[in-house]
Amino acid sequence: MATAGFKTESPFVKRDERTHDASDLKYQKFLDTVSGAVSNKKTVVMALFGVGRAGGIHLGNLMAHSSIRLKYVVESDQRKWKQIQSVCGDGTKIYGHADQVKEMLSDPELNACVICTPTFTHKDIILQCLEAGKAVFSEKPIGETPEDTKVCYMTAEKVNRPLFCGFQRRFDPTFSDIQSRVRKGEAGHIQIIKSISRDSPLPSIEYLKISGGIFHDCMVHDIDMQTWVLGELPSQVHTMANAQIPEIAEIDDYDNVVTTLKFPSGTLGIINVNRFAAYGYDQRLEVFGMKAMYEADNGRPNTAVYSTSTGASSVPIYHSFPSRYEESYAAEMDCFVDVVNGTKELPITYLHSSVVSKIADAAEKSAREGVPVDLTWEKSEVPQGYYC
Repeated sequence: MATAGFKTESPFVKRDERTHDASDLKYQKFLDTVSGAVSNKKTVVMALFGVGRAGGIHLGNLMAHSSIRLKYVVESDQRKWKQIQSVCGDGTKIYGHADQVKEMLSDPELNACVICTPTFTHKDIILQCLEAGKAVFSEKPIGETPEDTKVCYMTAEKVNRPLFCGFQRRFDPTFSDIQSRVRKGEAGHIQIIKSISRDSPLPSIEYLKISGGIFHDCMVHDIDMQTWVLGELPSQVHTMANAQIPEIAEIDDYDNVVTTLKFPSGTLGIINVNRFAAYGYDQRLEVFGMKAMYEADNGRPNTAVYSTSTGASSVPIYHSFPSRYEESYAAEMDCFVDVVNGTKELPITYLHSSVVSKIADAAEKSAREGVPVDLTWEKSEVPQGYYC
């Protein structure tokens, strides 16, 4: 045999020295489970505020997490109560009124609150929970305005409780791996970073009216992604946007947006955000450097390829964010448990949230005024490890 000379020693030799690649996070989770590392975490007693789009995802993750006991759910829509109770069981109480919330927050057993209510309610609920001595996880944004966000974080610092902002894309295994490689310099100086976020399904017009607009509801994720990957803040943004869907135009919002970001190092950023993609939830990232190019493509429910006389096909990409970011949401909540237990540092601070909001404001201003918007940064505004 021509390849006989390439035989090596038996694979049983040094069998116990071989291990999985660090990228196989699912196998590592399996090892942690069988070794008892997961079960050794201190149980955190939580309350969930709001069971809507994001709240429904967190409800499932809270119930599935071995170190979380969901004691309370706050949901004003009583039509949802029966379904919530069927998921949670009798060990979880459901509240719907403000006076009941005060009673709940006085429970000394309650450690943390998860906020998934509409954006305009965030500030008041976050402050209530923090002032009651509870750790807080809040879906982005923390507040409707930079001032609201600052008040919330200042209160968290005053009462010495963590305030965790939910930017779940940071916990996506692919995005996280790309960020790590970029920060280590493996791709060299980055010339262009591009991200695409096209929503599916089309949100209801009722939701869009209270969403805060496409820049603060959608683009903030891409802004956080690009600045986090690069560790750099832009000096200028320029946006072109329009509303191709009449109903969205009527509420003075956009559904078709392209924003370019100019970074001091010479890197150029491109963000494309759309409110509706007919083919599924389109989430892509490309990082082009002097040494390498990294891509994060769309995932699919399965990897089957169907080949026929007319060509090859596969199932559509994931339909929406609950399936696309299933792992990310779970990893994010696991991180929050560790933060509450004091075994991890808060990964997303006031400064991270603040710079994203400032850039989103500038991007929207550019869209409405039709001109580039320059950004300047005080040293006190820049998150640790970032440059401007």
